[in-house]
Amino acid sequence: MTGLATTAAPAASQLAVNILSAQSLLSAFGVLGVGVVLFAETGLLIGFFLPGDSLLFTAGLLCTGTAPGGLRLSLVPLLLVAAAGALAGSQCGYLIGRRAGGALLARSRSARLHEGARRAQELLERYGHAKAIVLARFVPVVRTVLNPLAGALRVPIRTFTVWQAAGGLLWSLGLVLAGYALGSAVPDVDRYLLPMVAVIVALSLVPLAAEVYRSRRAKAKEARG
Repeated sequence: MTGLATTAAPAASQLAVNILSAQSLLSAFGVLGVGVVLFAETGLLIGFFLPGDSLLFTAGLLCTGTAPGGLRLSLVPLLLVAAAGALAGSQCGYLIGRRAGGALLARSRSARLHEGARRAQELLERYGHAKAIVLARFVPVVRTVLNPLAGALRVPIRTFTVWQAAGGLLWSLGLVLAGYALGSAVPDVDRYLLPMVAVIVALSLVPLAAEVYRSRRAKAKEARG
């Protein structure tokens, strides 16, 4: 009986997955987990808290075989699954929003989710459909909310599909390849994984910050002129 309890304890610990940790998700589910998480984060409002940026970067790093524990992913299947999850999730979110309108968002009590919706609507109003859809990919929570919001606002489906695909490929493949490139170039890079993930998340906000700066500068010029 004691031996059974001893073997059951490690088995239970292996089943425990921290869904907020990229390393835990990848250790448990591998490449398939990347596709599922990206689909949930970009297609379902309940997935707004999932670690999309850090998951993609860490998965790319694991393709180099430099991470502790011997976990190694295959780059080509990872790229295909990441792209499929990001694109299918976004399109699903749009179709849900088009069908259900703003009802799903209105029912949510999450302040963070409603703040994301406000920022997503600001992006659509300030930059137009194309730029907003691409930029939203690089902003956590906003990339979750913008898709159903675009459907609810009746953004033309062709416009949405083209630009969500462009933004989705740039985001998903770009972060995977960034992790892979860094892991290939820097020895023992896994020692600095957490600081690098924080930097990657910060850098993902750069495109949005650049657009805000350009917009404010243009408005300032108009005011002076």
